[in-house]
Amino acid sequence: MTTDTATGTERPAAKAVATNGGGLGFGGAVGAVLLAWLSLTPSLLPRGPLFQGLVSGAAAAVGYGLGVAVAALIGWLLHRPPPGPPRAVRWAVGLLACAGTVGVLIWYAGWQNDLRTLMGVPDLGWPSYPILVAIAAVVFFVLLVVARVCRAAARGTGQLFARVLPPRVAALLGGIAVVALGIAILNGVVAEVAMSALNGTFKAVNNEVSEDTPKPDSPERSGGPGSLVSWDSLGRQGRIFVANGPTAVELTAFSGRPARAPIRVYTGLASAENIRAEADLAVAELRRAGGFDRSVLGVATTTGTGWINESTASGVEYLANGDSALVSMQYSYLPSWLSFLVDQERARQAGQALFEAVHAAWDTLPPDRRPKLVVFGESLGSFGGEAAFAGIQDMAARTDGVLFVGPTATNPVWRDATARRDPGSPQWLPIYRDGQTARFIAAPPDLARPDRPWPAPRVVYLQHASDPITWWTPRLLFQEPDWLREPRGPDVLTNTRWIPVVTFLQVSADMAVSTDVPDGHGHTFHAAIADAWAAILAPPGWTAADTERLRGVLRNED
Repeated sequence: MTTDTATGTERPAAKAVATNGGGLGFGGAVGAVLLAWLSLTPSLLPRGPLFQGLVSGAAAAVGYGLGVAVAALIGWLLHRPPPGPPRAVRWAVGLLACAGTVGVLIWYAGWQNDLRTLMGVPDLGWPSYPILVAIAAVVFFVLLVVARVCRAAARGTGQLFARVLPPRVAALLGGIAVVALGIAILNGVVAEVAMSALNGTFKAVNNEVSEDTPKPDSPERSGGPGSLVSWDSLGRQGRIFVANGPTAVELTAFSGRPARAPIRVYTGLASAENIRAEADLAVAELRRAGGFDRSVLGVATTTGTGWINESTASGVEYLANGDSALVSMQYSYLPSWLSFLVDQERARQAGQALFEAVHAAWDTLPPDRRPKLVVFGESLGSFGGEAAFAGIQDMAARTDGVLFVGPTATNPVWRDATARRDPGSPQWLPIYRDGQTARFIAAPPDLARPDRPWPAPRVVYLQHASDPITWWTPRLLFQEPDWLREPRGPDVLTNTRWIPVVTFLQVSADMAVSTDVPDGHGHTFHAAIADAWAAILAPPGWTAADTERLRGVLRNED
């Protein structure tokens, strides 16, 4: 905006630049179409019309903003608005945009079907495409309206400031004031109301009792006879964990040898007043159930709601033939993705508190009477589980093995090991210090990578090249990741490319569908857990055939 310094009035040319009317600016529309097309390029996982529509609508809004900004910059440099194209050119560009969109959607359908075939997911039906376009249009226009309301508010605020300040300074301060107010409202009132509502909703879900999870009648289970914690206090996921798992009869049938009933100990948020007290209660419950007298003791850190992958838990029990005890605790009502955003510190505190409490009790036992102490967790559970350790060598020094599945990009130990990987190994499957202690695997054959001795205790990170939970980071906005610059994983399309902002939006949407793919892809882990535990625990007499049979058992838990 330019102003006549003598009269203080706005010059017509500058006014034309500043005013966009109620329609779409040509430059903004071109930017919106281009980024919408780019949003339809390949990403990690197959997406349905809902999430693709959200990505395309958001990308179009970003593109529109960039186009408008470029036009405004040109006008500011020229001191006049850039000349608009003739009507014929506008019509030609519009027709080109429509034809190009159809062509890009056809290409989108092609790579989607290639990826769906690769992962064993059904192809999209033709109705998905008009739904996708409709959702993208709605998202785009909603974001556009929000942006224009904010712009109007900034201009109004700037006009108030202009009574006592130079016009350009007033306009700048008006924009800053509106942005600051918006952030304050979002972080304050909106966040508080939203979190209160979400906590109430998920707390109600946590308290639901299902007939499919009957109260145990065995003293080896929390909430059962003699338990120090009540059945109701375990929470929904705690009750599921305690009620499930292989029985002694099933374990005997699998191994051909008499098996013991596995111990499962769990404490919920309602069991104690704080995390430290909950961890101490879990240890007392573990001691009450006889967990320290078993041959294998597993410490699990949960995801946000308290969920534990049944494949990881029962895998330990099959390998130990029931002579095992598993202990875990809940630290949040919120689902994992929400806990990841707002509750990471509680995950860290819970993982550290539980392991330290268990390890302190375990360490008092005579060395020849201590069970094998192993640690495991998946997704946010792996993040929390890492909090008890300074690094991989610390894991090896204080445990008999560790299995972390589907780590997040914020896992500090994982991130450090990946960054310091051996030269020549890719980010999606690194080799760390010649595989002496820790090995990163996407499939069972990777356990033999590199072909070097692998002494116990062993640490295994199980991760997939196509898992957005592992690869999502805000850096994707403006920095190309190594996993797209280096040779790709086997389930990542070769024509996947990093595009600033767009790739961030795509991987963000992929996170929402990360478990909607078969085992071995995305954030779905089952069969390969058998191989990982077999390498870590290595029980006497266990064979490759046993591992293969266990793979079949765990695969059925999908």
